[in-house]
Amino acid sequence: MTTAVAPRELTAMDRCDRCGAQAYVRVVLASSGGELLFCGHHARQHEPQLRSKASEWQDETGRLTEKAGASAS
Repeated sequence: MTTAVAPRELTAMDRCDRCGAQAYVRVVLASSGGELLFCGHHARQHEPQLRSKASEWQDETGRLTEKAGASAS
């Protein structure tokens, strides 16, 4: 029996594996189950190569525009 686990929300402690900025995308690799964390910029840059290798693609980049809209009020 397999149980699906809801992905956890990414926090400020989660950092991009490429540049160290806050991560907003989490990629779980199908082959190993390992995960990669990316900022929005690096997620877009690597998405064409990784999307087919991912078993899960958690994208929270929408939170970037939510924050910008909230501070503009």
